[in-house]
Amino acid sequence: MKSITTGRRKFLQTTVKATVALSSLSALPFIPFAAPALPDDSLHIVGPKQGYAPQIGTLVSMMNWMRDTMLYSVKGMKQEDLDFLFDEKANTIGAMLLHLAATETFYQANTFEGRTDYNDAEKKKWEAAMNLGDEGRKNIRGHDLDYYLDILKETREKTLTEFRKRDDKWLMQVDPHFFDDKPTNNYCKWFHVCEHESNHNGQIKWLKNRLPGREGKKE
Repeated sequence: MKSITTGRRKFLQTTVKATVALSSLSALPFIPFAAPALPDDSLHIVGPKQGYAPQIGTLVSMMNWMRDTMLYSVKGMKQEDLDFLFDEKANTIGAMLLHLAATETFYQANTFEGRTDYNDAEKKKWEAAMNLGDEGRKNIRGHDLDYYLDILKETREKTLTEFRKRDDKWLMQVDPHFFDDKPTNNYCKWFHVCEHESNHNGQIKWLKNRLPGREGKKE
């Protein structure tokens, strides 16, 4: 029994010492890991990027990857492809591309300017694309691919310009009532922009495989 008691006492003493040591380490100031900023051409590496705060740069790297994936889905599409309506409840590929720009414009207004809605000029420009549905099916058509790509590029360039002006403290800033009327930070809002593009890219690919003349050419 003596050896068991002695062994237990040594175990407890060792545990206490380890706990004290860990507690001392936790009291030390946190030094963030400074990962090297990635050059602009590192498409397939998620991480900090030159010209941005570390977390913002990481977000940008994800947004860039998603944008490149979406652009591949629509590469070479003709106007009739972009205007193709699968059924009376579907949206065209062109309308969804414009919808992506409309959504990003809303989050620019919300996170850069603190607004909760479009202004009057923005409503006139973006409302059909934002809401889609009957209005989008009726009004968003007759444009070639460059029309949509130019709008997406212009919208994204504004986002990136504003991102370069901000730091990670801004990215973590919390809106007390946003998604589901719950606290939501700017990081979550902009991750939603990326996730939202992924969602519509799936719809675009679904429609692409059903374009007239594309039977048997699934991707």
